[in-house]
Amino acid sequence: MLFNSITYFFFIIIVFALYWSVLLKNFKWQNLFLFIASYCFYGWWDVRFLALIFISSSVDFFLGRAIFNEPVRKKKQHLLGLCIFINLGMLVFFKYYNFFTVSFSSMIEQLGFHSNPHTLQIILPVGISFYTFQSLSYSIDIYRNKIKPTNNFISFMTFVSFFPQLVAGPIERASELLPQFLKARTFDKEKVKSGFRFILWGLFKKMVIADRLAYFVDHVYNSSANYSGIALIAVAFMFGFQIYCDFSGYSDIAIGSARLLGFDLMQNFRSPYFSKSLQEFWQRWHISLSTWFRDYVYIPLGGNKVSKKHWIINILITFTLSGLWHGAAATFVLWGFLHGSFLIVESFIKPDRPSKLRNWVGFLMTFSFVNFALIIFRSKSLDQSYEIFSRITDMNWIFIDQLKHAWQTSNLFKEFAISIIIGFPIFLLTEILIRKNDFNELIVNLSTTKRWSLYLFFTALILIFGVLNLAPQFIYFQF
Repeated sequence: MLFNSITYFFFIIIVFALYWSVLLKNFKWQNLFLFIASYCFYGWWDVRFLALIFISSSVDFFLGRAIFNEPVRKKKQHLLGLCIFINLGMLVFFKYYNFFTVSFSSMIEQLGFHSNPHTLQIILPVGISFYTFQSLSYSIDIYRNKIKPTNNFISFMTFVSFFPQLVAGPIERASELLPQFLKARTFDKEKVKSGFRFILWGLFKKMVIADRLAYFVDHVYNSSANYSGIALIAVAFMFGFQIYCDFSGYSDIAIGSARLLGFDLMQNFRSPYFSKSLQEFWQRWHISLSTWFRDYVYIPLGGNKVSKKHWIINILITFTLSGLWHGAAATFVLWGFLHGSFLIVESFIKPDRPSKLRNWVGFLMTFSFVNFALIIFRSKSLDQSYEIFSRITDMNWIFIDQLKHAWQTSNLFKEFAISIIIGFPIFLLTEILIRKNDFNELIVNLSTTKRWSLYLFFTALILIFGVLNLAPQFIYFQF
């Protein structure tokens, strides 16, 4: 069930109406209702995967309690190890089995031995990387004595499967989200209004910007050998904005949907493309994932409280694993490794006294690196990414002729190009205005007339320029 579908529109309306009318006075019944609604939402893709999320959640619920009640530290460690093994075991099997099998086989063959890898036709469960990390962090935090386990099974199961952020985050911490399921929730008119504002802004970014850019990006990447360096550079930056609008659009709709039901989710993006360094970028991009790796991988490895050599290793491990989290492909691993490497280089050349000039240079370097690294992220293979980088030096202006031909012969190309020409400046202007807050804060202090004018304006843009039929799914659903 996609956020930008008519199915979800009716789903959220029905859930909202029942939740605040029939079940208003009893939060336990509300939780049970949200649990059922979340499993219906997730089962919409493939009902078979409901068993997987149920097992993952149950393991953390019961082992979390066992960890808390076990007085012997060694046994606590064993219980936590079992919990990690089960959770990551399911994730590795469904997401990485074929990748590791083929990679190991390739290594064996390079050593001169014959290999016949046995791969499986495995369907990747939607959102498994997200809910596994969210559920697993609950058990780890109990082991660290940061939180106490809950005895409310339904509330915990609902926390893990909460449909607004189930399949693509934000990856919430139990210390922040779980308590919201354990207390009464009252209807807050202002929170509901802010929820609709987040949904409106998210739909605009997804349907008007991301889905329109996807048309050009997919077309070029499907036949990258036919395009010159100028076209490939242009599309590289297009994909940068596509993935940002797609993923941050999802996050905004998730935050808005949660607010309609009285919940607060963490902000997952804070205008990352205005960052003046890569370190700042990762403080603004996919914040829930970057902080997860910081707290559960980087800091346990020693963080920056170690020697410089050890710190470099910690950074490379953390970002390489982060790349692997995104997908079972060498392209993602290399992408993560490059981000870690650039952060290391950046730490050695970071100026002691920032200036306006240095800030601008830092912004241009960060923006360029992030988008060129995304070429590897988006490529189907390392061979394709190598081909694209090798062709980038080709400044053949035949690209202009290709644009003219497409404009003259394709009504679809013309329609999508006009949509971007109109929609992108509006997106960019709004992004500049909200770089220090969010869309809700931009709107809430305006007069009633101005607010409703903006509501109608963005709604009209979505209906006129948004991709309404055969829209691609959210990019991060594949992770």
